Amino acid sequence: MKISKIISREVLDSRGLPTLKTYIVLSDGTNASAQVPSGASTGIHEALELRDKEKRYLGKGVLKAIKNVSLIEKALKNKNVFDQEELDKTMCELDDTENKTKLGANAILSVSLAAARAASVAAKMPLYKYLRKAFNLKEKDFILPCPMLNIINGGVHADSGLNIQEFMIVPTKQKTFSKALQASSEVYHTLKNILTQNGLATSIGDEGGFAPKLKTHEEAFKLLLKATAAAGYPNMSFALDCAASEFYKEAFYFFEGKKLSYKELSDIYSNFARNFPIISIEDPFEQDDWQAWEYFQKQAGKVNIVGDDLFATNLERLELGIERKAANSILIKLNQLGTLSQTIKVVYKAKKAGLSTIISHRSGETEDSFIADLAVAVNSGAIKAGAPARSERLAKYNRLLEIEAELGPKAIFAKDMAFKRK
Repeated sequence: MKISKIISREVLDSRGLPTLKTYIVLSDGTNASAQVPSGASTGIHEALELRDKEKRYLGKGVLKAIKNVSLIEKALKNKNVFDQEELDKTMCELDDTENKTKLGANAILSVSLAAARAASVAAKMPLYKYLRKAFNLKEKDFILPCPMLNIINGGVHADSGLNIQEFMIVPTKQKTFSKALQASSEVYHTLKNILTQNGLATSIGDEGGFAPKLKTHEEAFKLLLKATAAAGYPNMSFALDCAASEFYKEAFYFFEGKKLSYKELSDIYSNFARNFPIISIEDPFEQDDWQAWEYFQKQAGKVNIVGDDLFATNLERLELGIERKAANSILIKLNQLGTLSQTIKVVYKAKKAGLSTIISHRSGETEDSFIADLAVAVNSGAIKAGAPARSERLAKYNRLLEIEAELGPKAIFAKDMAFKRK
């Protein structure tokens, strides 16, 4: 099936800022679209998100990226939509830069995802099944990922005053994805009631989590303990995204008003893990502070150490991290790299090396649910899509509910699969 037309438009993401929605029309009239997300806490090693940097939308417009989609259309017109790797390779060659600075990773990714979705429609297959076929993925079962839900926001995602960016609940004890989502929703609403009773704000951050003004991080953990117990899930696990690059400066970490070395910060994290049911810590250190990552990996015990800014879904960064034993899990974000094919290569490189994979949203999201299908296609074991609030977050969870219903007894809930250190 050949590509006949590619059209891109400027739409708004969950923060009210522009992003791309790209449509692909095939020779038989089949059409599909995809939207790309945008991050706030972005690593320096990510592929370029092309913005107009002009007056409209405070410089955040994407008309230049949309114009570049027209160049991509010329290169891909009449190509076989079922050859995803060839399509992505063609776009990378057209850009011909390391970080997609010519065309923009957002322009390229919008086409890459739209092509995969159009191909799945043409093949009359659910997207997650089509992805397995398109990339010849040798997965036997269909594993529904364990959700990691950011229900207290800090860092650059909110104005709570907390350094740590995300406090997540992780429902690993439930038997099915739907039960896990139910438990998470009940905890989320119970937390809201507790915040209200204590005179704390229930306004929400970028990813749907609450952003109460708290003096210490320990207060946030205690609120989570109260909420999980009151909701009837006292054994629920917690996870953190520290986004430490945001509070790192000149070889030190500025945390809770103190200037700390990486060893001192490691001790704080270890203390948190001893006192609270934390099973995963993401980006505990700055993205190039390799000695800190190596040190903490040895000190962390059973806690999963996840690289996001550290790896930036980049194959070379991942290979270096594997060599240095800096982390045992990787966060996967499609727009950090810019094509579906390259992203899947990173996923399977990580898997081969024994790292678990967590498919992730971004803080600036859309209603596109592509990552839900991707998580099932590669059996990632975990997914980050935000709190059980706001439709751009719920779109991912609702899609997973659909997949679970479609698969029936074939659907296996991952539980703690992604959080077992190897």
